[in-house]
Amino acid sequence: MLILLTQIIIFAIFAMSYDILLGYTGIVSFGHCLFFGIGAYSTAIMLSTYDNTTEIFLLSIGVSSILAIVVSYFIGMLSLRLQSHFYAMLTLGFSELFFIVAEKWRSFTQGGDGFTFRVPDILRDRFTFYFFVLISLFIIFLILRLFTSSSTGKVLKAISQNEYRVEALGFHVLHYKIIASIVAGVIAAYSGLLYAVSLRFVDPSFFSIEVTLDALLMTMIGGVGTLIGPILGSGIVELFQHYLSELGTRFPIFERWTLFLGLLYIVVILVFPKGIIGTIKVGRQKIKKKRVETQLKQSIEN
Repeated sequence: MLILLTQIIIFAIFAMSYDILLGYTGIVSFGHCLFFGIGAYSTAIMLSTYDNTTEIFLLSIGVSSILAIVVSYFIGMLSLRLQSHFYAMLTLGFSELFFIVAEKWRSFTQGGDGFTFRVPDILRDRFTFYFFVLISLFIIFLILRLFTSSSTGKVLKAISQNEYRVEALGFHVLHYKIIASIVAGVIAAYSGLLYAVSLRFVDPSFFSIEVTLDALLMTMIGGVGTLIGPILGSGIVELFQHYLSELGTRFPIFERWTLFLGLLYIVVILVFPKGIIGTIKVGRQKIKKKRVETQLKQSIEN
């Protein structure tokens, strides 16, 4: 259960990074796993090549962040000046490229078999690592909350609503899109290195599209453009996957548990098109609007 809770928090961080793109900027990415894998492999290779010390771990965070910044900036400059689907396809292409490199460059990545590595002594205890991940979630949430409520975040939100109008107002849209891409890439890389440390193992599956689809599913279920939504979505998806896979060992019908996950996604989209948190917000706004209308009617009658 402790490992499951740790994974929920890690994927909540990953889903929040995806929400910066989809929910706040209106950018769809099919290869967000690219940055997840960059973070995982950067930490794993450095800890296995040099030493499993806290200093090397902290250095790997810096290295993965720099790599994420460079790659996200490069991809953004190539595609974000065009329509958003170019960014989606280009990130997908780069994630497949990194997947092939991780699978074929055996002397550096150990190929498709992956490899295990030792983590710093301070992170070996599962309880300690759980609290480290929990604190990371809290800090990243506060940072992203400040970012999205800043003037830059408000421009990003406006871009997701009407990009051409924002450009007509004099804002350099490409500049803001690249900022969102870099922020999302760095946070995703950090979540990837946390997941690698949690497993103490990496393989090319970190670059698979299923990782991106999980983030998309978590964001859509919880509610896009909310930050809280992806955290809730991560808990729902991870718990759903965990208990359905357990049921699959006892009941043959649940062996294809991914079908039930797909059904969950369809139901949520039909019943809660704005996600759970988004639907709650809309409901609160309607109640508030009705209260205002009622107060106005009473004041007119009086």
